[in-house]
Amino acid sequence: MTELADRPVTKATPSAVTEAQPAANAEMRVWRGDGTTGQFVDYTVPVNEGEVVLDVIHRLQAEQAGDLAVRWNCKAGKCGSCSMEINGKPRLACMTRMETLPKGEQVTVAPMRTFPVIRDLVTDVSYNYEKMKAVPELQLEPRAEGEVHKMQQEDIQRLQEFHKCIECFMCQNVCHVIRDHDENKPAFAGPRVFLKYAELDMHPLSTQHGKKVAYDDGGLGYCNITKCCSEVCPEDIHITDNAIIPMKERIADRKFEPLVWLGDIKRRRKDAK
Repeated sequence: MTELADRPVTKATPSAVTEAQPAANAEMRVWRGDGTTGQFVDYTVPVNEGEVVLDVIHRLQAEQAGDLAVRWNCKAGKCGSCSMEINGKPRLACMTRMETLPKGEQVTVAPMRTFPVIRDLVTDVSYNYEKMKAVPELQLEPRAEGEVHKMQQEDIQRLQEFHKCIECFMCQNVCHVIRDHDENKPAFAGPRVFLKYAELDMHPLSTQHGKKVAYDDGGLGYCNITKCCSEVCPEDIHITDNAIIPMKERIADRKFEPLVWLGDIKRRRKDAK
């Protein structure tokens, strides 16, 4: 066996050493202000190769704007905390690489427009949590003693897509029903919450009718399925196609199909006797 001391030593040559790339400067336009007043402020910030927008925001905090407020947590695209509008589009700052943005152009960073601004890039997203409080808990069909509930894998996979949601609320932010109409917020739950209603409605053992609750209490009828919520979802959840449209179709069958409607009237009259 060759001793370690006898093994040849390979020396790195200057050509084999990767030199660190010098930082380039990015022109950033960042919203500064609170819920009453504010404006965009321009900064020039150094950017290293491979960095994301959140890295640049942190450097801006450290070197030029120590009082800049920004919400973040995991920096891995799984907590949904760093949602903001980058060049006018809702994105996760920790998953948006600077190199993917238009080169040589100013990068605009703003808070999510649909929600009230607390300060700078931090918004008050409590509206979403209040709407989720209205979603009833899952209630399963009763089972006999010793009986085991069984589900098909297909049903499980359909619900697991909804469970991928990281609650970044970008779907809520981009939904034009509340983005441009604050007056709709009391009556409209929004796409994130519709996922919760869809879970209730599509669970094969659920005793609840999530679609009816979503229509009566969540304002499902306000949605006109533009699919803007699905387009911005960082987890690629097909919110419109797999949650909202199926519930709207079932609601239409129950509430607006003439034969079903007449049958319901007949049933209610019979029960009233």
